Amino acid sequence: MKRVLLFTGICALICQASCKSEAKEKEESVKYIVTSPLQIDTALNKEYVSQIKSVRNIEVRAQEKGFLQHIYVDEGQYVKAGQLLFRIMPQLYEAELMKAQAETKAAEIEWQNAKMLADKDIVSKSEQALAQAKLDQARAETKLARTHLSFTEIRAPFSGTIDRIPLKQGSLVDEGALLTNLSDNSQVFAYFNVSEPEYLNYQMNAQKNNRQHVDLILANGEPLDAPGMVETVESEFDSETGNIAFRARFPNPGGILRNGETGKVKMTVPLRNALLIPQKATYELQDKIYVFVVDKNNIVKSRNITIEAELPDVYIVSKGLAAGDKILLEGVQTVKDDQRIHYNYQSPQEVISSLKLKAE
Repeated sequence: MKRVLLFTGICALICQASCKSEAKEKEESVKYIVTSPLQIDTALNKEYVSQIKSVRNIEVRAQEKGFLQHIYVDEGQYVKAGQLLFRIMPQLYEAELMKAQAETKAAEIEWQNAKMLADKDIVSKSEQALAQAKLDQARAETKLARTHLSFTEIRAPFSGTIDRIPLKQGSLVDEGALLTNLSDNSQVFAYFNVSEPEYLNYQMNAQKNNRQHVDLILANGEPLDAPGMVETVESEFDSETGNIAFRARFPNPGGILRNGETGKVKMTVPLRNALLIPQKATYELQDKIYVFVVDKNNIVKSRNITIEAELPDVYIVSKGLAAGDKILLEGVQTVKDDQRIHYNYQSPQEVISSLKLKAE
């Protein structure tokens, strides 16, 4: 019985050793494809959330107090520069103007009399000068009264579209009260924020002195027919977000764009020394992207990477990899951490140029 058990144990050990040997031989016989990130200067089309503003958008406010006598326009109406929009009851200011005109006329008569007497040496020249001063003061009062009266008529300072009118005819209007907003939508500005690295790449681009053409994607996903142009970059970065604001100008011949809309500005962003890797060399775990890096001992180690942008079949990596790193191209679903592998190296130029499929 003991001999039978001993024989059985020896057979099991031989079988186990044979299986391990076969597995090891099989592992050593598998060769994986390994490559490196491709470091190149490139560019990508990136979309930025933007706020759309009219080239001119102002608040139309009352400059005098009184009752809103007439409203000559309607909400959403297009008006031309100089067109009458509102009238505030002018009777009080008309009376003040008539009073000032009467005082001016009296001052003129007084000055004429003083001049005539001064010419005959009946009164001194100082009396004439005093009359002249009174006349100048009266004329100034008349001009001021006429200005106040003109403020009772509110006209459009430029052509544009009328916004909501909060007050109704007959309302008592205080000085400075908001009557409406006026927007010139013939052209619009699109403001969008750019990160510091993208800003530096933009400024260091060979064409940095030329204004760049950009496109606008509307809120419904449709592109605006006419391209725009980057005009200015603000002077300071936002300390909280690390971004800086760009401003692009777009034509608006059809009037489809209005002040306060949102959209996305699509801009070509230059990337210097960008690291490109195939998407199929990565795998995802808990919303993070990983690759297997092969060390000098041919042992694979998983490493988390940060993706800056995504292109067809390719990721642009911002953190986690260097140009000289070797990464596993195929077999990311079969190898394990700390596994020693045999591999064939394929140049990154060859790998990137032959990509046809996305990561699996």
